[in-house]
Amino acid sequence: MARFCAHVESIRRIHRAGTNLDDQYDIIEKHTQSGLELVEKYVKFVKERTEIEQNYAKQLRNLSKKYNLKRNSKDEPECRFSSYQSFLDMLNEMNDYAGQRELIAENMMMNICIDLTKYLQELKQERKTYLMEAKKAQQSLESTYKQLDSSKKRFEREWKEAERAAQYAEKTDQDINATKADVEKAKQQAHMRAHVAEECKNDYAAQLQKFNKEQSQFYFNDMPLIFNKLQDLDERRIKKLKQGYILFSDTEKHVMPIIGKCLEGITKAGTNVNERNDSMVVIEQNKSGFERPGDVEFEDYSQAINRTSSDSSLGTPKGPVDLLGKNKSKNFWLFSKRSKLSPSTLPPFTTPPTPSPANGPSSPKFGRDPLSYCLKEINKTVKPRISSFRTLRRSVSHQGRRFELTEDFAHLPPEQRRKRLQQKLEEICKELQKEVDQSEALGKMKDVYEKNPQMGDPASLASQISQTSQNIERLRGELNKYEVIMTSVLFIHVLRSSSTILRGTHFPDGAHSDESTPDPSQAIYAEFDDDFEEEELTAPIGTCTAMYNFPGASEGTISMQEGEELAVVEEDKGDGWTRVRRNNGDEGYIPTSYVTITLNK
Repeated sequence: MARFCAHVESIRRIHRAGTNLDDQYDIIEKHTQSGLELVEKYVKFVKERTEIEQNYAKQLRNLSKKYNLKRNSKDEPECRFSSYQSFLDMLNEMNDYAGQRELIAENMMMNICIDLTKYLQELKQERKTYLMEAKKAQQSLESTYKQLDSSKKRFEREWKEAERAAQYAEKTDQDINATKADVEKAKQQAHMRAHVAEECKNDYAAQLQKFNKEQSQFYFNDMPLIFNKLQDLDERRIKKLKQGYILFSDTEKHVMPIIGKCLEGITKAGTNVNERNDSMVVIEQNKSGFERPGDVEFEDYSQAINRTSSDSSLGTPKGPVDLLGKNKSKNFWLFSKRSKLSPSTLPPFTTPPTPSPANGPSSPKFGRDPLSYCLKEINKTVKPRISSFRTLRRSVSHQGRRFELTEDFAHLPPEQRRKRLQQKLEEICKELQKEVDQSEALGKMKDVYEKNPQMGDPASLASQISQTSQNIERLRGELNKYEVIMTSVLFIHVLRSSSTILRGTHFPDGAHSDESTPDPSQAIYAEFDDDFEEEELTAPIGTCTAMYNFPGASEGTISMQEGEELAVVEEDKGDGWTRVRRNNGDEGYIPTSYVTITLNK
């Protein structure tokens, strides 16, 4: 009886232990599950952060694109201003800054979100395996416990039956009224019940031994091993999550130097703004090249003459027109502000005015008449040299038509017109060179096809060769056309320069002739003469030092060697040439970009 009670108490302890185990298992299961949910929550957090970064970068890019110039407006004059260019640089830096924000989002998505999501799936599968093993071990132990409990109950029941049978046999044996057969039967029944109870006892003992063994395996081997695996899993999860936290910061730290450079670029763009240079750019872009108007002449209608010839004249000559025979009813075309400078409208030169006898003989400084002096200045100034007005008219008339407003840029001021024409000539030259190169390539390909017919048919290139030849001819025609326009513009520029010289020149002894009384017998000057009289050398306005060698092969230019020092006689008028003089008196033009110039103060 005491042994049975001990067995029952043992079963109760086992049951309590099993209940305790269930509690610990549930705790571990909930803890690992909450850890995985934390990883999922962090991944979701990083994804939302990447979306914010991507939207931020997209908005920055759209902002930069909105305020940036279109591709077809890169050549706008505003682009030359440092303030405008700095703004464009700032927009470019902002675009690069947006790219770095996109890089942050991309790296976070790749190194944190995708990596953690993949690792999380592996942890879930591993945890599921461990939980299934623990569940299986627990179910096995519970099954063994149920068998033990069943054998125990059976043993208890049979033991009670055997005890009642033994009491009944003893009672029957003491009963005097009981027969011998009844006593024998009761004893046999008691013996049989005792035997069955013994068998149940043995079965219960075997089940108990089996359960204790499995329970020991469960608590000391199986479950500790599973719990250790779950602990390792949870620690690896925490370690991976820690790395994700660090990557969240390191990802942005890695691009911070580049972001810093972008911000430094914006600062540099701000410091590059130069208000003085912007002002000079405005002046350079809008410089017209027009001469300042001279004083208005006094016209004495009481003497019925066009201009006063007295020494006390209130006016000054307006330019070379005053010396070449000016028509008072019509402004001379060279100096009309918005006149169309068509080469075909160049007028022939008229007979120069004859000095009035009342004013005395002409000054010997100007030879036959003041026009000689004007032509001499043109001869020194024009680049390249124009040999004669007749040659100029022939080359212009060869074009056969007037140039449209959009072709010869006649609507622009002189300085701006020269610049636009120069730009147009450079564009045509580049396009012409491209067509020439293509023509040479087609010619070589045709030769290859002729030598190796298996590589291709030479006749297939005929259309391309013909088209290229037509393009070359067309471009050469355009080049010649614009060279003629440029020549006429340079000629006009020379006459303007000469008019400025004549305005400041003193005409002794009545050199100002009466233009209203020209002498028809005077010969018409149709060409520039090389026999101009020598004049006094112009005083230098500065010095220059050659940075490169210049051969000076063209007429009107002068050669120079690197490091040679020359005297500057005339500044660059905007056409890229400067007039210089050597110590031996040789004068000529050199490219302004080939020298460093120091002007006298």
